[in-house]
Amino acid sequence: MGAVNPPQTMKTPLPGSPFTVPGSPEAEHDRELLQSILDNAPLAIWMTDTNGRMRFVNRRLCDILGIAEARFLAAGHYTDLLPSFVATRCKRADQDCLAKAAPHLSKEWLQFVDGREHLLEITRIRLFNPDGSLRGIAGMAADVTERMEHEKHLERVAHYDALTGVPNRQLLADRLAQALARTKREQGLMAVCHLDLDGFKPVNDRYGHGAGDKVLVEVTRRIKEAVREDDTVARLGGDQFVVLLVGLQATEECVGSLQRLLESIQQPIATNNAVLSITASIGVAIYPEDEQDADTLLRHAGQAMHLAKQAGRNRYHLFDAISDQRARSHHKLLQEIRLGLAVGEFELYYQPKVDMASRRLVGAEALIRWNHPQRGFLLPDDFLRTVEDTELEIELGDWMLRTAIGQLQRWHEEGFAIELSVNVSAYYLQSTGFVAKLQATATQLAAMDALRHLQIEVLETAALEDIGRIDALIAACREFGVGFALDDFGTGYSSITYLSKLDVDMLKIDQSFVRDMLQDKGDHAIVQGIIALARAFEMGIVAEGVESAAHYEALLQMGCEVGQGHAIGRPMPARDLSAWRMPAIF
Repeated sequence: MGAVNPPQTMKTPLPGSPFTVPGSPEAEHDRELLQSILDNAPLAIWMTDTNGRMRFVNRRLCDILGIAEARFLAAGHYTDLLPSFVATRCKRADQDCLAKAAPHLSKEWLQFVDGREHLLEITRIRLFNPDGSLRGIAGMAADVTERMEHEKHLERVAHYDALTGVPNRQLLADRLAQALARTKREQGLMAVCHLDLDGFKPVNDRYGHGAGDKVLVEVTRRIKEAVREDDTVARLGGDQFVVLLVGLQATEECVGSLQRLLESIQQPIATNNAVLSITASIGVAIYPEDEQDADTLLRHAGQAMHLAKQAGRNRYHLFDAISDQRARSHHKLLQEIRLGLAVGEFELYYQPKVDMASRRLVGAEALIRWNHPQRGFLLPDDFLRTVEDTELEIELGDWMLRTAIGQLQRWHEEGFAIELSVNVSAYYLQSTGFVAKLQATATQLAAMDALRHLQIEVLETAALEDIGRIDALIAACREFGVGFALDDFGTGYSSITYLSKLDVDMLKIDQSFVRDMLQDKGDHAIVQGIIALARAFEMGIVAEGVESAAHYEALLQMGCEVGQGHAIGRPMPARDLSAWRMPAIF
């Protein structure tokens, strides 16, 4: 196309062009220029008369539909060239446009010459002759397919989990609101189920994240198969899912779905490297039995899920108000314990141990106490169960060992040489770096020599859960001179074979046997048997629960070496132990 000449200035523009005279070379040039602009526009543009005959069509429309301009202009009605279902809608849109003053807007799916269907946003406007009579319609169509697909992609990214394809946390909130509204309207029930996989972390650690992703995808598929089409399956993140069971008439109806979920998930899952077994713990909140808002229902389902895990995993647990109150109290107590540890509210008391033959003080057991600012003096049973199997249990254990080792060192520097025992949970004993922390603590306190007088007490039942690992830890601690005792002996199910595998120095007879042995022949026989067993394995023996002089004399006659109990001496602050003397009743 040639160079564009600037328009000539006219004193009186003629109708049809503000700059050129119709029929003049300039007018023809302007027409060609306008045609070129319209042909190369990104929009499909056309013009029809009031009868639907095409009067103008640009190249864009011809190219995308694969219909030549000449065919459009020759057709009696432009829609004769379009598929019948499209033609019907276009004729109706033209009629609506001619009937209204405002532009007519519509959307239409149309197959292009590339073989794909494209979405067009179409704008139609009425055209008028100079005398004001209706001339026809001008139409413009923009291809918005890519924009629509991009919007769909963004919506999917925003509302669906990228790995599993199920709704994410954000879309779950909307689905839960809709489910609540439906349940209220139908006056039925719905179940909010919080599902967490058991033992999923080791899969990633051992087999890699690829295997972990494969497990999550397969578990998602199984969950979707186990529930109904109307129910919602969403992934909160990690290995946690939420399932909304809707349209229930009774609580019992969801039990079948929960059982199917548990049974389906626990079936073996094959990965590239192994066949894995995964289970799930599910917490359930029922609406309107638990008449709360959406966020609270989710929180209650989560609390119930944790109770399912605590009960042994691979099961479901229904939320109730008592469980909620217990959970709130548990959380509050954890916070108070953490604060109390930070501000120095905890203290070690020391209970004397005596050689029963000589009645001489030979040692003490360190026992934790809590000087609570509101509740007063608290014993271990009031708070230790709260921290079981948590990081706070490890923090308390660190504090106890550090305090006990420091006190043991001070006593030895003062010439008060006794053995000190500290009760340690199996969870703390097997925590990461226990042996290294023990050595580091003694080094920092300049108390490595004192470790030779430290004895760690481990519950018999806990020691037998992983006897190999506990025995390895005992061996590592022995290198620093630390001794070990098996606490509450007789309450577990130790066999002589197990006992021979544990390299402990001492057995402690559980106080429940000692307390009743004067009246109960069975307990008396158990105490005698444990004493004989200790001698056979060349271990020391300590009897807990010496509550009277009669207990003391009976144990002495049986050959028990060391005694501990309230009749001998109650737990006391460190400052009182060095001045302690055996009670006069002995």
